[in-house]
Amino acid sequence: MIMTLTRPIRRTTFVTAQFVFLGLALLCFASQGIAAPSPDAKATARSVFDSVVRVTTKIPSSARTAATLGRERDGSGVVIDANGLVLTIGYVMLEAEEATIGLADGSKIPASLIAYDYDTGFGLLRANGPLGVKPIDLGNSAALAAKDRVMVSSFGGQAMAMPAFVVSRRPFAGYWEYLLENAIFTAPPHPAFGGAALLSGDGKLVGIGSLVIPDAAGPRQALPGNMFIPINRLKPILADLLDKGRAATVRRPWLGLFSEEIRGRLFVTRVSPGGPAQAAGIKPGDMVVGIGGKQFTDLADFYRKVWALGTPGVTVPLDVLRGIAVTPIPIKSGDRYRWLKLDRSY
Repeated sequence: MIMTLTRPIRRTTFVTAQFVFLGLALLCFASQGIAAPSPDAKATARSVFDSVVRVTTKIPSSARTAATLGRERDGSGVVIDANGLVLTIGYVMLEAEEATIGLADGSKIPASLIAYDYDTGFGLLRANGPLGVKPIDLGNSAALAAKDRVMVSSFGGQAMAMPAFVVSRRPFAGYWEYLLENAIFTAPPHPAFGGAALLSGDGKLVGIGSLVIPDAAGPRQALPGNMFIPINRLKPILADLLDKGRAATVRRPWLGLFSEEIRGRLFVTRVSPGGPAQAAGIKPGDMVVGIGGKQFTDLADFYRKVWALGTPGVTVPLDVLRGIAVTPIPIKSGDRYRWLKLDRSY
């Protein structure tokens, strides 16, 4: 099974978009009496785009995520130091046993899996040989606000770079027990989003591509776009990731629950095989209406209330509606890292 995390795209689409963007920029330069970009500036831009590399991985059949994410995965990554450290989106390399970094000249360099952080979604790899590209400097994602102009770049050089705008900054709650506070949402959507670089106007890295979503501007607003993980979430945990492969943060209780919020109600869509929710008897189709008699407002609030109960091993008392009766179902939470098969990775 081959999983491509980005659908095939036509290079001409991006070239056309760039020419339009460049044309508008040149008109702006002319109207304001500002000189067009110098050859040095163009060379710097090419260097930035070349630092966005391809990441391919192979996953063993025994991996927990093999069935859902695939055994062969493909995305982008960004070189962030002079020793071949590559930052990518975690699902590209989660539970991998083999990884390769692809460069613009077609060469492929084997890589070691360095770290994975479930709370943020970041993954780190290191090339086992010289990459010959200049690393991208980390910017300040906190400075990004709605209407700011940015560039989204996936592997493939300048032809795969696309201008975009930040359309919102808000929390994002994923159905897989994931909550990212103050996520970055951009539009229009870049189809090669997995691990793509979000670049500020000065060419610095301010985010890593995670998803394409239909409501980038906000709930119930039909504007497709991408969700990016802010680069500032990496800075306080980077040393831990390089040293231990994981962030030294307090572990959160994990339920093994996949859920969907529909009109303020939380429905279970599936449970992780062998996970805490399955062991407790939670089934797809169940509706979760409370935690220990206390209601929650949405999926993000549900996660916050569960995590506030303690660390892995704490009992989470879910109130589950089946038919017309609410049944209390206690779940002895687990540790997601122990459930995942990471022994082959790091």
